[in-house]
Amino acid sequence: MKTRERRSGLAGLLAVAGLWLGLAGSAWALDLDELMGLLAQTRSGQARFTEQRLVKGLDAPLTSSGLLSFAAPDRFTRQTLLPRAESMSVEGNTVTLSRSGRSRSLSLDAVPEIEAIVEAIRGTLTGNASSLRQHFKPTVAGDAAQWTLELVPIEPRLAALLAQVRIAGKRAELRSVEMRMADGDRSLMAIEPLPAGTAAAAASASAATATATAR
Repeated sequence: MKTRERRSGLAGLLAVAGLWLGLAGSAWALDLDELMGLLAQTRSGQARFTEQRLVKGLDAPLTSSGLLSFAAPDRFTRQTLLPRAESMSVEGNTVTLSRSGRSRSLSLDAVPEIEAIVEAIRGTLTGNASSLRQHFKPTVAGDAAQWTLELVPIEPRLAALLAQVRIAGKRAELRSVEMRMADGDRSLMAIEPLPAGTAAAAASASAATATATAR
């Protein structure tokens, strides 16, 4: 009888433990590889962004807004619509900058500082852990429901420019990117993911707003 009761009690304990693990599984702390695996499941995406830059010597922050898009494995575009139209498109090792109808392309290898900053965002969006480790010491906090990724430069040349990148997200979506520069300047980008296929409509609406504002 005692043996039967002991077995019954053990079975109940295991059932409770299994239930607890099932409930807590979604809140299990992530490490870098697990986070990158989660992000890598999304092969492409579009988002609306609003960025504020706090620059020493200026009384008010500089604000810009526009659209972000990416497609695995290595394509990333930032299209700024306000206060003026300009864009940065990165594919592979080539970055193209466009403004006022003029474009310029250069190799990321030629400007290591830009390469590292680009890879901080592109590497996170595409779930490329090796790219992040090449330039930064990464630290992950939180769980799949809400996480943060802190990137600290490991190269002295980059550390002289950039102090830290802090990226926050929910599941496979980035929600904010904060960059702290070595000289004390700071930028904070808020990101609003868009449903597939709506980026073009959002761009047209924002462009119309920009034209009306300019008038």
